[in-house]
Amino acid sequence: QVQLEESGGGLVQPGGSLSLSCAASRSFFTIQTMGWYRQTPGKERDLVASITVGGSTNYADSVKGRFTISRDNVKNTVYLQMNSLKPEDTAVYYCAAGRGIVWKRNEYEYWGQGTQVTVSS
Repeated sequence: QVQLEESGGGLVQPGGSLSLSCAASRSFFTIQTMGWYRQTPGKERDLVASITVGGSTNYADSVKGRFTISRDNVKNTVYLQMNSLKPEDTAVYYCAAGRGIVWKRNEYEYWGQGTQVTVSS
């Protein structure tokens, strides 16, 4: 089945930038929906941003204007450029992939292992 490999993450200062990437392997077909979710202890895993194979994007209100999601449909790779980072952006970030056009967390079939993003002075 499809496997998701994430890279990036780390420690950055408030106002800094960080870029995440996620490549889908073991797939011979383009995944229609790819996205990023994040989760902190004691909270649900919430949407950060998603993008369809056609380029339609969806962002959480808290990251609009600061984060940009993009993808390479040939490589089945999704990216998340994070700018103007805030301490409240600290979380484990998860890559997700859906075979079709999906909109909710429980509709994604594949998930990465997660990568830690910490925004702190």
